[in-house]
Amino acid sequence: MDLRELSQLLEPDPLDLDLVHAIQGGLPLVEQPYAQIASELNITEAEVIRRLGRLLETGDIRRLGVVVRHRELGYRANAMVVWDVPDDRVSEIGQLLGRQSCVTLCYRRPRRPDRWPYNLFCMIHGRSREGVLRNLDRLIHDCNLGWITHDVLFSLRQFKQRGAKYISERDGSVKGSGHLPAGLS
Repeated sequence: MDLRELSQLLEPDPLDLDLVHAIQGGLPLVEQPYAQIASELNITEAEVIRRLGRLLETGDIRRLGVVVRHRELGYRANAMVVWDVPDDRVSEIGQLLGRQSCVTLCYRRPRRPDRWPYNLFCMIHGRSREGVLRNLDRLIHDCNLGWITHDVLFSLRQFKQRGAKYISERDGSVKGSGHLPAGLS
C-alpha cells in the first residue's frame, strides 16, 4: 500500500483540516505568508511547510497555485492557445511554453477524437488583442513552434475567479467523502 492509498484510509488530521481551511481562500499578501498562517494555527512556519508538503505528496491536495485577477491589472485580452502537439513531445513543448514570460499557465489535456484534436493549452494575457497576438507570434518564432497546429481562443467574458473551497466556513466540515479531497488546488 502506497502513501496515497494509506492517506485515504485514515481520518483527516484536525490540524490538516485547519490548514486547508486557512489556505483555501488564498495566501495572505504579506512577506512571509506561511509564517502568518503558522501564527494563526499556533504552529511553526516549518510545520506549515512540512504539512503542505505531505498533503501534496499524499495527493490530498494536488497543487498550490495562483489565481491572477488579470483584468484588475489592466489586462483585457485573454487568449487560450490550444496546440495539437505530437504525444511524444507534449511534455517537452509544455515545459518550453511554461518558461515563456507571456504564458501565465500551461497544461496538458486529453484529446477528444473526432471532436477536439488539441492536447496542450496555454494562456496568454495582454492589454489588447493585438498585443496578445504579437506575443504569440514572438513565442512561435522564438521557440520554433511554427510546425505545430494551433488555434487561438479569446475570452468573450470574465467569470468569477477563485480557488476551490473544500472546508465549510460554518462548521469546518469537509465536503465530499470525509477525507481531504484529492485535487485541492
